[in-house]
Amino acid sequence: MDFFVSTDAATMSPVGLFLQADWVVRIVMAGLLLASIWTWTIILSFGFKIRSVRRSIDQFDRDYRKAEDIDAFHRMHADNSAPIARVFAAGVSEWRRSTAGKVIDREGTRDRLATAMGAAVAAEIDKLSDRLNILATVGAVAPFVGLFGTVWGIMRSFTGIAAKQSSSLAVVAPGIAEALFATAIGLFAAIPAVIAYNRYSHHINKVEARLNRFADGFHATLSRRLEIES
Repeated sequence: MDFFVSTDAATMSPVGLFLQADWVVRIVMAGLLLASIWTWTIILSFGFKIRSVRRSIDQFDRDYRKAEDIDAFHRMHADNSAPIARVFAAGVSEWRRSTAGKVIDREGTRDRLATAMGAAVAAEIDKLSDRLNILATVGAVAPFVGLFGTVWGIMRSFTGIAAKQSSSLAVVAPGIAEALFATAIGLFAAIPAVIAYNRYSHHINKVEARLNRFADGFHATLSRRLEIES
């Protein structure tokens, strides 16, 4: 197939541009399309995940506020996998270790409780945001990968001009269209990734703030209990 001759509607369609493109540009386009599919998979799955996490936090927090016995509540939610439940479990576990002896170091206990729950919050946020770095990477890299395909396509256009000894639209248009199509695919992959990354980062920050507020409140509850028991 002569790349620089046919300029009908079929060859100027997205599929036609891909099929007639140079192998380098095909690899760029295919990679960007795969990145776009991967991005949308992460966007959709993370959307369901963050909603589920927020519902589980709301439910656990409501149950916690109604509980009268912390130990009984801990036993009841021992198998709860919600992030807030793990923060709660970290606090209870540290409380039991710190108050197991005959002599209780109140200040040391408070510090260890804060450290244990703070570490649990950080671990849950790291786990929750694990795949967001992929969105950030796609958003940052995809436009430049598309630009590489654009530059390569324009180089082919100039090669066609030199080979045909003509700068007519029939000679230039396919290569330029191929180049711009690579740019468009790069932007198609990058724009949703950047938007989703910013949006989900905001949601994760809200979850982190919610977990920290719970940890602070639970820390205060245990501190009051420490005053009573010591």
